[in-house]
Amino acid sequence: MKSNAVLAIHGGAGTILRASMAPEVETRYLDALSGILAAGQRILAEGGGALDAVEEAVRLLEDCPLFNAGHGAVFTSAGTHELDASIMDGRTLEAGAVCCVKRVRNPVLAARRVLEKSEHVLFTGAGAEAFAAAQGLEFVDPGYFHTDARYRQWQLARGEARAMLDHDGATLEAKAAANASADSLPHEPIDPNRKYGTVGAVALDAHGHLAAATSTGGITNKQVGRVGDAPLIGAGCYADDATCAVSTTGSGEMFMRMVAAYDVAAQMKYRGVSLSEAATNVVMEQLPRIDGRGGLIAVDAQGNVVLPFNTEGMYRGYARVGEAPVASIYA
Repeated sequence: MKSNAVLAIHGGAGTILRASMAPEVETRYLDALSGILAAGQRILAEGGGALDAVEEAVRLLEDCPLFNAGHGAVFTSAGTHELDASIMDGRTLEAGAVCCVKRVRNPVLAARRVLEKSEHVLFTGAGAEAFAAAQGLEFVDPGYFHTDARYRQWQLARGEARAMLDHDGATLEAKAAANASADSLPHEPIDPNRKYGTVGAVALDAHGHLAAATSTGGITNKQVGRVGDAPLIGAGCYADDATCAVSTTGSGEMFMRMVAAYDVAAQMKYRGVSLSEAATNVVMEQLPRIDGRGGLIAVDAQGNVVLPFNTEGMYRGYARVGEAPVASIYA
């Protein structure tokens, strides 16, 4: 009997830089997505749980400097890094999250420990790090999260005295283009100045259980202490075996105000619509009402996968057990 087990991942959504895109750079991103999908796919193929698959996929995304989570996270206005993550088990509705951590190598692992080892759902800052330390998780020097590309993006944002992801990013984009050289911003498939940098994963396992996880470094030059949707259950992450598993990426404040991840599940439950209809409504109709930009990935209990976004592109992919992973960037 063919398994419905499937994993989907995302690495952020935003504006595409097609004009100056080198094929080898695009290939680098697609290869990274495909490799991470294959790793999570193996867990599902061996009978592993959805929770394990999404945790491993997001851990690998956190370790990949191409994406804004963990190593490769963006800088705050103070030149520091503050990381957020969440995870949810659709079988039990248990969830765990951490935010504003500065030294935990893999925030998604800390979120998983909160889910399993704590009566609480969300820890922040020093309390989150104390909990992670008590659980024996790996800590790193803050310099571990630094990459030259993110540092250059931060310098550019500081020059404009604003957070990088303003919706009118034309000024920043023009400045980046004018300064284009070997020492300026690298060309990426999605413009780093107009990108919503979050990573996430959703999965359905062979036992019919769903799970979701989300992780981020936030937005470049963000005010210290700012928390977006990624660690908030219902906004950036949600899973319920009765409906679906969702991970979002986009303008965090808007996804929080719309409780976007939960809204997909709620529409399925209360309106009786399909996963595709619910997700499309949230991304293409509800979020744009308040200028919400970005996308989401979701899977339902039947193994249907959707990856809608209202930007020009989204790093994304999915892998069904027994089939080759599929990764995409452009619309």
